Amino acid sequence: MTGSLPSLAADAALAGELVREAGRLAARMRRGGLEAEQKTSVSDLVTDADHAAERLVVERLGRERPEDGILGEEGTDRTSTSGRSWVIDPVDGTYNFHRGLSWWCSAIALVDGEDVLLGAIYHPHDDVLFVGGPQLPSTRNGAPMAALVDVSLGETCASTYLHPPYDDHPRVAAFSRVASRVATLRMLGSASMDATAIAQGQLGVSFQHGVADWDRLPGAAIIRGVGGVARQVEAGGVTWSVAGAATAVAEACEALAGRG
Repeated sequence: MTGSLPSLAADAALAGELVREAGRLAARMRRGGLEAEQKTSVSDLVTDADHAAERLVVERLGRERPEDGILGEEGTDRTSTSGRSWVIDPVDGTYNFHRGLSWWCSAIALVDGEDVLLGAIYHPHDDVLFVGGPQLPSTRNGAPMAALVDVSLGETCASTYLHPPYDDHPRVAAFSRVASRVATLRMLGSASMDATAIAQGQLGVSFQHGVADWDRLPGAAIIRGVGGVARQVEAGGVTWSVAGAATAVAEACEALAGRG
């Protein structure tokens, strides 16, 4: 890469602006009415707002971070010459978004090789912006967030999602081992929004298999920015992403692997 890398603070400021602009664009487009198309299932949708919001982010990154790579949920794939890449989810929770529910957001992460540097998540309904990462203490609308309080699996609420089909016994058995140990479960439909709830102590842990990088990395960065943990583990023939309070994450990973 020519020149010097931007500072982490500069990247964080840019990330926050990008998701706020993308989220507000999507919200305006929703108010005007949307058509949706199925991708892989009834619940896996894409709208014109998803595409427009991704274009907005990609165009600005092209101007301000031309040597960084870009990976977007809606098809953008630009090779990095800097070693860094931006991972974009223009509308996370598109089913919720399309059906008029408020649990959706715009999200982005910046990675350097295999390491996530930061994540930014904007929730248009509440006008709330989260930014943070492993070396960047997480903030909520610019205010520092409290450190995550540790909690065990049996005394907290877990967010999750189980992809069909439901007769895949090894995978369903792994899911059941964790589900049987938590206090209660929620399936809310947006991995990044779930992560913001975990980072605020409203939920304790998330576990889900088959999570794409754009669904996993922004929230993992925010959770790690308040002292939480994000891990991946193989169980039931699939890869599970687990994030949240350290004890709950460790216990969920043990249960998935059949050791708990």
